[in-house]
Amino acid sequence: MDIGGHMLEFDFGTKIFFGEGSLEHLRSIKNKRVLIITDTFIFNSGIAKKVEEALPKCEISYFKEITAEPEISVICAGVNCLLNAKAEIIVAVGGGSALDAAKAIRYMAEKVYPNQVHIEECIAIPTTSGTGSEVTEFAVITDPEQKIKFPLREAGMRPTIAILEPTLVASVPSSVTADTGMDVLTHAIEAYVSLNANDFSDALAEKAVTLVMKFLPRAYLKGSDMLAREKMHNASCMAGLAFASAGLGLNHGIAHGLGAHLHLPHGRANAILLPHTIEYNANVKDCRNGVFSVAARKYRRLAKLIGLPANTELIGTDQLRRAIIKLNQTLRIPPDLKAANCELDRNSKEQIAESALKDVTTQTNPRVPSKQDVFDILDRCRG
Repeated sequence: MDIGGHMLEFDFGTKIFFGEGSLEHLRSIKNKRVLIITDTFIFNSGIAKKVEEALPKCEISYFKEITAEPEISVICAGVNCLLNAKAEIIVAVGGGSALDAAKAIRYMAEKVYPNQVHIEECIAIPTTSGTGSEVTEFAVITDPEQKIKFPLREAGMRPTIAILEPTLVASVPSSVTADTGMDVLTHAIEAYVSLNANDFSDALAEKAVTLVMKFLPRAYLKGSDMLAREKMHNASCMAGLAFASAGLGLNHGIAHGLGAHLHLPHGRANAILLPHTIEYNANVKDCRNGVFSVAARKYRRLAKLIGLPANTELIGTDQLRRAIIKLNQTLRIPPDLKAANCELDRNSKEQIAESALKDVTTQTNPRVPSKQDVFDILDRCRG
């Protein structure tokens, strides 16, 4: 974090259309074979139909078998559908699962069938404000046999176009708004203190945090508040750009394990973990000679940025933690695993800790965790 002394790179890579009416960009696409990748809920809700109607001069095919936690078998089925459709354009519509699956389908198809697949554009249209998947080169896929979620990271998976149409999230249920919104906050905070944080990722992370703290409660309490919806959609994208550059941390490493073993929704897992990983990363109790960790100093900076008392690193970190706990309460997110109806036994605890330490997101955490550190965090989350 705060890296200096050698060359770095920051690349958006994705053209972004945002604000009400941004879906109209699709009308510029004509006479193409388009594969829309989504799930049955989005298909039946009419959202996919809106996308199709914005492509009146194209040949449309669908792959709508996306599941909440896309497995390897789903990706393989999607590749076959892509081949059969002879698609030139991929349009992914949905939450993080649909976007991640579409990115993986495109990447695998191009790698395995380079002479048959020629994708001109991969367009991501998120219908939740959470993952930032529309601008990243990450995709999280589930291996049900090993009970693990493994993040893929390949430059070729980043969508070429992202469309942030806020009207598509107006009907998202409040509980989903809460979970996905806390995922945005976690993305931004983890990117901010990541070992690979830089000036550009910091700027995006800071803006994302301020937008979430102001507009997530509004979007939760009144889904039809289009200003709040637009700001949360933008915050999600900004946080995605931040962590695409800087990486994430231990919070996501553990959350992936909680999702795979306990089937806890990803954003909710992040929300429960976040106050505890902030305390762990700041490590203010072990401060020596008044020199605090970079993470503690940056947590203090975030606290000041959102208007909290932060005269010292100790106060700033504590105030940030308390603000997140209060936000979770406003969003009616369970305070711990027990309240979330998740039973953490010794075996699952061991497996979650092992997978968290191996998770690619943990590698950029500002503090190197041991298995006991993960156990301690899980115990504090147990309830």
